[in-house]
Amino acid sequence: MHVTPTHPRALTRPSIATGRLFIGGRWRDAADGRLMSTVDPADGSEATRVAWGTPADVDAAVAAARQAFDNGPWPRMPGHERARVLYRLADLIERDTEELALRETVDMGKPIAFARQEDGPFVSMVYRYFAGIASQLSGATRSTATPTFTYTLREPVGTVAAITPFNYPLILSTAKIAPALAAGNTVVHKPAETTPLSALKIAELSAEAGLPEGVLNVVTGPGPELGQRLVADPAVDIIAFTGSTGVGRAIIRSAADTLKRLQMELGGKSADIIFADAYLDQAVQHAFFGIFYNKGEICTAGSRLLVERPIYEEVTARLTRMAADLLPGDPLDPGTVFGPLAHRGQYTRVQEYVEIGLREGAELLAGGSPYHPEGLEDGFYYLPTIFGNVANSMRIAQEEIFGPVLAVIPFDTEQEAVEIANASQYGLASGVHTSDVKRAHRMARALRAGTCWINTYNQFDPAIPFGGYKASGFGRDFGPETMESFTQTKSVWVDLTE
Repeated sequence: MHVTPTHPRALTRPSIATGRLFIGGRWRDAADGRLMSTVDPADGSEATRVAWGTPADVDAAVAAARQAFDNGPWPRMPGHERARVLYRLADLIERDTEELALRETVDMGKPIAFARQEDGPFVSMVYRYFAGIASQLSGATRSTATPTFTYTLREPVGTVAAITPFNYPLILSTAKIAPALAAGNTVVHKPAETTPLSALKIAELSAEAGLPEGVLNVVTGPGPELGQRLVADPAVDIIAFTGSTGVGRAIIRSAADTLKRLQMELGGKSADIIFADAYLDQAVQHAFFGIFYNKGEICTAGSRLLVERPIYEEVTARLTRMAADLLPGDPLDPGTVFGPLAHRGQYTRVQEYVEIGLREGAELLAGGSPYHPEGLEDGFYYLPTIFGNVANSMRIAQEEIFGPVLAVIPFDTEQEAVEIANASQYGLASGVHTSDVKRAHRMARALRAGTCWINTYNQFDPAIPFGGYKASGFGRDFGPETMESFTQTKSVWVDLTE
């Protein structure tokens, strides 16, 4: 069901009719027929309505996935046959990149230029990468001290519940679904309730690609209720989750009752470190977009910027000038590089943390207030915000804000930088900017984070594993390492005695 908004901007917005769930290879209404609105964060209007799934719908989706795993062809296909379907899905994603990009923009405010150039092409690349992995999964023969022939089998785990967040709806769901499918698992996908539109399109394309019925199911609706239903269901074998550390902890506790396997990519408060010997133009550019890309709604955001004291004033002055020039705008405008926050809850959260920073005594250098573009006054826009002279003990330096708020912290020595960076419950990512190659490698080893970027920031590739230390979770997305989450090993012994 599509609802036409009243704002003139709707003339450039895609028509999206997605009021159903995808279960067992078919589109169906929610069990009670209810719909929920999705809100366009650019102007606060209703974009469309999607099905308000219920626990009964989750049960139906899990049953379909379980049937497809226990009795269907997908887990039993040779890897190269699964690869053929995934390659076809990658081609279809490439074909429909424009529609996927529009859905991402309308759903969560990502500037259309980035959604077109980065998200769609990256997702098709991920499916192609894991299609290649599908044909390479194999066991091994092992020698023993007994007269036996022994070997191992790599087998799929079973039914996967993929629970994904609002900030990168398309990419972060693909990070779970593509390797799960490549290994021969079946999937129930629960996208964030505020950003479900690309997930429904991927379900449509998966059917067109030839994915058997029940292998991929999508249930939209309220996150806590439906997520808990998936976590509690004994027919679900693994929870693959990306989201906040608080929700992750709750999932871990609940999953213990059914001994589920877990893959958890959780929060971050990443330290990006600039030394005085850095290539300064490059370092400042990376630091700026390390926090303000995607409006700061990225788990790896370099939200703690550590700057060596001799260059502190110059770096903060440059960042402040850049922030003054970066005004939010309509994400459907190809010239926009900084859009609205994804939903009202995030908008309110950012406002609250800016007030906390001011009360804590941090120095406000830039931003610090909402922004109202002409004609889009009801959108969720917030200016790029920079706090200077932040103490690492402040809440704005310790708690994940998940928005365009940068805390700049001065330091004096390399050891002090390491201590500040590691003094956090999180350990998702880090950055180091220096011209000293020995220091770069020392820092990479010393920082307690799952990724360390040297003289760059926020680089990703399907072949490179991504995940966290400490409260940032466990397990890895991307790379062959992620297949450890979605496969299990069976040992086979054959007696050879006469």
